[in-house]
Parts: sequence; C-alpha cells; structure tokens
Amino acid sequence: MDLVHHFSDGLYAKQMIIAADTMILKHTHSFSHLSILASGKVAVMRGDEVDVIEAPACIEIKAGLVHGVKALTDCVWFCVHATDEKDASKVDNVLIGV
Repeated sequence: MDLVHHFSDGLYAKQMIIAADTMILKHTHSFSHLSILASGKVAVMRGDEVDVIEAPACIEIKAGLVHGVKALTDCVWFCVHATDEKDASKVDNVLIGV
C-alpha cells in the first residue's frame, strides 16, 4: 500500500493507494472523521455493518466506532482528520494511539 501524507493548518489527510483484496485493519478513533473513496470499490466495516461503496464517495466515520476497509478493486482512499500534528512519523500515534 502506498501512502501519501497531506498536511494543512489543523487538517491532515492520509492518502492510501490500496491494491485489490487488501484489508485496512479495524481500529477506532475518539472523534468523528471523514473518509473519501476517490477511485475504486471497497467494503467498509463500521461496527456490525458492512457497506459496499463505489467511488466517488465521502463517508462519515463516527467517534468510537470500530471500522476497517477491504479493497474490492484497486482504489484510492483518503482519511481526513482534524489535527495540528504535522509529523508523518507521529500522526498515527495521535489519531489512533498506535
């Protein structure tokens, strides 16, 4: 999976180029955020629900909800978060506590 980090004032977007059949592990955040499917088709797991989504699409992920993504085709996926962190090596620790 290829990652590109985009930073702006108070805003961060993680761009992921995901190969078909790749799974983004389930995780949770203490805040709501947006995810954008720019191209392709994915299965999005939010809690006990699974939705198949085709691009283009913008999806809200609610705070505290366990979620993950499986690429059904090659796709481009963005996770958009409000944060002041601008260091790519630290941003995941801030957002998901890894």
